[in-house]
Amino acid sequence: MMRSLVSALNRKLLRDLWNIKGQLVAIIFVMASGIMTFVLSFGVIDSLELGQEIYYDRSEFADVWASAKRVPQDVDEQIRQIDGVSLIETRVTFGGTIQVEGMDEPATGRILSLPDNREPLLNKLYLVKGRMLRPDEENAVLASEAFVLAHEFELGDSVDMIINGHKRALKIVGVVLSPEYVYSLGPGAMVPDNKRFGVFWMSRRALEAAVDMDGAFNDVALRLNRGADVEDVKAELDRILKPYGGLISYDRSEQMSNWFVENELTQNRTTGTVTPMIFLAVAAFLVNVVMTRQVATQRVQIGMLKAVGYNETEIALHYLRMVMVIVVIGSIVGLIGGAWLGNGLLTLYEDYFRFPYLRYTYSIDIMIISVAFCAAAATAGTWVAMKQAASLPPAEAMKAEAPTEFRETLLERLGIDKFFSFLSRIVLRQVERRPIRAFLSALGVGFALSILVFANAMSDSMDYMMNVQYDIGNREDLMLTFVEPRHVSALEEIRLMPGVLKAEPIRDVPVNLKHGHLSKRTGISGIIPNPDLHRVIGADLKPIDITSGFVMSKTLAKILNVKVGDTVRADVLEERRPELDLTVTAIYDEFVGMGAFLDIDKLNSLLNEGPVITGAALMIDPNWNGPLYQDIKEIPSIISMAMMTTMRELFENIMDENMMRIMAVYVVFAAFIASGVIYNTARIAFSERARELASLRVLGLTKGEVAYILFGELAIVVFMAIPLGIITGYGLVAGLVASFETEIFRIPLYIKSDTYAYAVVVVLISALISFYLVWRQVDNINLVEAQKGVE
Repeated sequence: MMRSLVSALNRKLLRDLWNIKGQLVAIIFVMASGIMTFVLSFGVIDSLELGQEIYYDRSEFADVWASAKRVPQDVDEQIRQIDGVSLIETRVTFGGTIQVEGMDEPATGRILSLPDNREPLLNKLYLVKGRMLRPDEENAVLASEAFVLAHEFELGDSVDMIINGHKRALKIVGVVLSPEYVYSLGPGAMVPDNKRFGVFWMSRRALEAAVDMDGAFNDVALRLNRGADVEDVKAELDRILKPYGGLISYDRSEQMSNWFVENELTQNRTTGTVTPMIFLAVAAFLVNVVMTRQVATQRVQIGMLKAVGYNETEIALHYLRMVMVIVVIGSIVGLIGGAWLGNGLLTLYEDYFRFPYLRYTYSIDIMIISVAFCAAAATAGTWVAMKQAASLPPAEAMKAEAPTEFRETLLERLGIDKFFSFLSRIVLRQVERRPIRAFLSALGVGFALSILVFANAMSDSMDYMMNVQYDIGNREDLMLTFVEPRHVSALEEIRLMPGVLKAEPIRDVPVNLKHGHLSKRTGISGIIPNPDLHRVIGADLKPIDITSGFVMSKTLAKILNVKVGDTVRADVLEERRPELDLTVTAIYDEFVGMGAFLDIDKLNSLLNEGPVITGAALMIDPNWNGPLYQDIKEIPSIISMAMMTTMRELFENIMDENMMRIMAVYVVFAAFIASGVIYNTARIAFSERARELASLRVLGLTKGEVAYILFGELAIVVFMAIPLGIITGYGLVAGLVASFETEIFRIPLYIKSDTYAYAVVVVLISALISFYLVWRQVDNINLVEAQKGVE
């Protein structure tokens, strides 16, 4: 008996699945989209974290770093005695300009020393090809892989580099990776420019001789014992290095390359958690709608099954098995698709994050969690339907569902129903008498629209950020930086260079800002009043007057808990190290970095210095780029040149290749959701009202009039969904933007009207396609069969 009963239920399960196959496909795609995004994001996170952990461990990546102007070598013994320090590596580092044959503009280089007779204790290099340096080898260097690939260098090629005012031809004998430059950034850059910034390693003795650092060092890295107090070690290290021009020490959390890697992992965790939850919430809603209406249309069948001996548990499990089929298929599609997309995304990361060990992988935990989330969402969505199916008494279930109680509609009470045709009154009456169902259907379509807004809005925000940052704020073409501060007369020399249309002085000073117990290492930039090029822009997109006093970014003010009128202490980290008390007169929004500004003359006055500058912002004639770049290459006092147009292009390229590609995937997923939600709504509405529509056809209504009644109700649902989707989409974008905010990088909340219009158009097109698919079924209604009950 049990075998026959189970067999019967299985046959019913297959028949039911086939009857709603179109709706199930839509739900499966939505569920698969959620799993794909989860596996995609957390698979990349797992791969990056594994590559990071292995590399850091094998290379003995340091825990603490500090720089100074010039420190006698014997001071390393004092550092070694700091409580908690297990290993110490002193070295010499220096910056310079690189002249590459066939490249007009100068590149910037960073050169670091390597011990002559041993392997480094910390931050060990990974040899990609070639060989390591030999002891006391003078004009040989190891070069970073990214720079070598960007210029297609081969082993044995030479690069010309100006070091400490002297031009030297350096031969590349090895290509390496460094844990300190996994994400390699040049001076002032926010994104890697591998063509214009390279890192090199040279023999310690050779570099000491080149930069007059014999018997001294200017950079130190520490490895700490497990459990050591990092802050205490940094404080003691700063105390030791202060007499030698030491800058504030920093740990891994502030090490630039590691910070960017960790920030990328954090952002992936955010998108990998929030986005799948949105998709799975929509899937749960769809399952609820489908299964609730499936139970409603199968009342008589449920009553018959109970009458012949099925208990409540068996009935509930039957509908649960139907949902589990969706879960299994959606999970398989999602896991395979997520792994494929994740592998493709990881290849993009390989261009920016230089790990020697980077393979796409995701743990069994990710598979289990993603499938569990999917199953939980589906079960939650069908729970109400299962309870309804299980609790229906046989006698009650076998009765036809009681008709809705008749009452006057709002239109009739207002007396304006006469302005509508009888078909329109039927449509409006249907919506008003089942407002909850109409609202839930509109909410589902609104979710689809909101995801389309969410997926496309990131492009709007990035475009807006780029326009404000480079078209309104930093309007200079070039930013030059000197090796050492120079008299302002150097600006006149720059103005006389070929192609220079305008030059404005910049005075950058490294500081440690303090407010109460809070502090932040940053810099103060001195600029001229009312500059035309390097400007500070307020929320109204107008320049801020810096003559009134000390101006800082909103992010910096938040870190220091500062408001306008507060006084902050600025410990200057160069030369005589004066301490300045500065009153904050304005706080402004900035999307990139943490700026702090003063009038350049006031800054120099506070430092008791004359008219000194550390760089210049230039507007240039592009027709003179070649001669200008050649002159800059020959000036040894210029340590770096930032090209704003190039920086913008690189930033936009990275956004296009990384974030925008991910968002493009989300757009495709969102389109599936929009189509799935609308088609389900239309298909279920038709299945519920097939007998009613057939009756109207028998009474003499045409196919067009019947379609008007059905699709009129759905059209109202779609138009109700538009404002719901726009509001929800705005909220999703606002949440994502807030989650992406970091100290260095902030995405503005900006959504173009075109984005809303695009989302609405996609939803409307999806609605028209869904209406057409359902219309084909309306067109083929068998009037006799539709009048019969389901056997």
